[in-house]
Amino acid sequence: MRKKIIKRIGVSLLVIVAALALFILGCFINNRIQLKKEDALFIPTGQLVEVNGHNISVYSEGSGEQTIVFLSGAGTCSPILDFKSLYSLLSDNYRIAVVEKAGYGFSDDCDVPRDIDTVLSETRKALELARIPGPYVLCPHSMSGIEALYWAQQYPDEVTAIIGLDMSVPAAYESMEINLPIMQLASFAAHAGITRIIPSLAESDAIKYGTLSDEEKELYRAIFYRRTATKAMLNEAAEIKTSAEKVAVGTTVNVPMLMFVSNGSGGTGFDESTWRNFQNEFATSVPNAKVIELDCPHYVQDHAYNQIADEIGQFLLYAE
Repeated sequence: MRKKIIKRIGVSLLVIVAALALFILGCFINNRIQLKKEDALFIPTGQLVEVNGHNISVYSEGSGEQTIVFLSGAGTCSPILDFKSLYSLLSDNYRIAVVEKAGYGFSDDCDVPRDIDTVLSETRKALELARIPGPYVLCPHSMSGIEALYWAQQYPDEVTAIIGLDMSVPAAYESMEINLPIMQLASFAAHAGITRIIPSLAESDAIKYGTLSDEEKELYRAIFYRRTATKAMLNEAAEIKTSAEKVAVGTTVNVPMLMFVSNGSGGTGFDESTWRNFQNEFATSVPNAKVIELDCPHYVQDHAYNQIADEIGQFLLYAE
């Protein structure tokens, strides 16, 4: 009797494993078919420049004496489209640029180092090759706050101001848990096409709350299925604590700063009070920073773009 029970359990497990394997195979095949169909959509909207052996996407529009460079947060599939609701309100008066790091948007994904020095050197080189000269007003969202601060520390002559879109500061990473196994699981699900069976995953804040056209929303979804939990994103996450520590022990950032701060929901991993305290305490540690608290989630550029654009215009009148 006991042998029969064990045998039944074994057969049941084999059936479950076989069904799971067939499910994953089906998702994978469907994903490859859909990716092929979406090839016609996946056409870079800016220019591609080769940096360290891989292509980096740089988008630019507008004109003006000041250049605002937008830097995306961790895991933002399409930085160009994510920032569009905001920069479209600014490009009449400023030149704007969006640099999509390796593994993001139209840039190549690649298994390369993502320490802060490498990330910054690639961003600077991409702007140089795209013929977008500095100095720059840096406009980082979330994790790119670390890159922007490091940029101002290492190359102060290239940075005239920093406008933080719910930007991260070094103190936030002291207690933040970076769960790489979960991210690796998400990467497997994305590459296997499992994410396609949950369409709501592709509905970003830019799609739901921004000003994207129907065609741009369709493009964003197509990019999502190609640029979720990429190799470069995972490598960047693995390095971020070390990168934040490097900024924390660096020189004081001495440029005008305007910091828009969310209520902490929608991606920070912290409650409202804790998240805002990080920003406010950092602002008191630098000589010239202003904090504006917003009652909206983490992707502030997709929720409060009108208010942010107005505040940026006022700030930049006096930033230089």
